[in-house]
Amino acid sequence: MANKPIEFNFPKGGIFTIVLLVVLLIVFSKSTVTIGPGEGGVVFERFGDGINTEKTYGEGFQIVAPWNRMIIRKVRQQSVSDEMNVLSINGLEVRVNGTIWYEPEYNNLGLLIKTKGEDYERELLDPAINAAARSVVGRYTPEQLYSSKRDVIEQEILDEVQIILKDQYLRVKRVLVKDVKLPTTIKNAIETKLKQEQESLEYEFRIAKAKKEAERQQIDAEGKAKANQILSASLTDKILQEKGIEATLKLAGSENSKVIVIGSGKDGLPIILGNQ
Repeated sequence: MANKPIEFNFPKGGIFTIVLLVVLLIVFSKSTVTIGPGEGGVVFERFGDGINTEKTYGEGFQIVAPWNRMIIRKVRQQSVSDEMNVLSINGLEVRVNGTIWYEPEYNNLGLLIKTKGEDYERELLDPAINAAARSVVGRYTPEQLYSSKRDVIEQEILDEVQIILKDQYLRVKRVLVKDVKLPTTIKNAIETKLKQEQESLEYEFRIAKAKKEAERQQIDAEGKAKANQILSASLTDKILQEKGIEATLKLAGSENSKVIVIGSGKDGLPIILGNQ
């Protein structure tokens, strides 16, 4: 006996319902967007005026019309590093390696994308950084760039970038100059010069220290000589005799055996002939 094929009998309108559900599912999937942490979104209205600059959408689940597109960008602080070839004040080529911290203005994200495009870092930030770096580095010599001017250069580049990006809906928060690379010959010359300057300062310090020590010893010797002079002037023969008598009386009271000859010493002072 042959097997009969199984037949499914859909109710009237069943196929239409399934098709409708599939269409609704597709429309729903096209209409929902999830914006991640630290991100913001703006809507591109396909049948409207393009980017909607009135509203920035925050983190979480968002619903948009299926014919529109949600553009999502990071709105938290970000950083970009770059290495630029710039010229110093004397025309020497210098390579500056730096990092920039920036963030878009959240409420003006739509205006930023509408005026500068989705790739606004390349269109707006990179040219501003390069222009500021060239302007600032061009004010200094290689020696200044290599040694003591690093923090000043960072602040001046930051100031320049903020002026360039004023009213451009993009804020630069900080500039860090990681490294300044000079040609090897220039770098070696600067290091040799700095070493010689350090040795010269050390030599001058030693000379100054020795000079102060000599002055101290001279003052000490002069003080002792003056004290001896004053003491010698005050020691008359009478005072010396009195001091001799005092010493004799103390010795006479000592338990050690001795012979004291009174009046036999120079200037009539006693002579001690014996002791223990």
